[in-house]
Amino acid sequence: MTPLPLSVAIPTFGRDSVLTDTITALLAQQPPAAEILIVDQTPSHEPETERRLQQWHTQGAIRWIRKERPSQPAALNDALVQATQPFVLMLDDDIRIDPGFLAAHLDGFSDDDVWMVVGQVLQPGEQPLAGPVARDHGPMADLQFPFCSAEPAWISNGMSGNMTVRRERILALGAFDENFTPPVSYRFDTEMCKRLTRAGGRIRFQPSARIYHLRAERGGTRSVGSHLNSASPVHGVGDYYFALRQGISGPMLRYLLRRPIREVCTRYHLRRPWWIPVKLLGELRAMLMALQLLARGPAYPNTQR
Repeated sequence: MTPLPLSVAIPTFGRDSVLTDTITALLAQQPPAAEILIVDQTPSHEPETERRLQQWHTQGAIRWIRKERPSQPAALNDALVQATQPFVLMLDDDIRIDPGFLAAHLDGFSDDDVWMVVGQVLQPGEQPLAGPVARDHGPMADLQFPFCSAEPAWISNGMSGNMTVRRERILALGAFDENFTPPVSYRFDTEMCKRLTRAGGRIRFQPSARIYHLRAERGGTRSVGSHLNSASPVHGVGDYYFALRQGISGPMLRYLLRRPIREVCTRYHLRRPWWIPVKLLGELRAMLMALQLLARGPAYPNTQR
């Protein structure tokens, strides 16, 4: 079949068999994507994974791009620059997909003003959520949008684990802001979505473009441990930085003030209250780091490479 005008971009870190299973599923799609880019930030793989990735790369089934410094925004920016197709689908590396998944993404680009299509994401044990979804408005809208929803919608947020973009539009916006601190980089994709809608683009939620997220125990953001009992700022800095980038407003200030309270109002901290000061220290450090990043300005890549 004629390949779709689509580049699939998968940033990966610390994954082996689950990564090769994801690639195998993508290679079996009909119609296929024109290319699959694996942006690999893993220092070393298991021998069988290394062999399969090299074999696929040599055969031209994938383009295997190696990077030394792990960063999801930077990896996706690299894929956007190197992609050859007008549409770029960004995916997690630990997923299952249905037949016709790739075509379902492109079906969402019904008009030129659709700059992004976001597909349904089902976490382990989740079922599609039927019925209308409660929505909010303003600069912080759709931050709680349920991506397991079964209803198509126009939204202002998205998850980069199942997201297709018009490549030229995203590059014109500067691509992803690499200030979002790896390896968590929380909210970097939401920040892009807000920038996109302010520029006049629209985001279509397409539930037929479904992934089943496996939440692999090793690799990815789970390589940094739990956020519940850590004083590290990496778990929260992206959220604070995202909010600050939206400009001063009532909703933004409420969001900033609620976050540290929300982060310690959990069953985990109710049962282990001695971790609350540790967690709040991490939140304070995250806010200070976010303010430093804001003062420095966004870190957009050189998209002319």
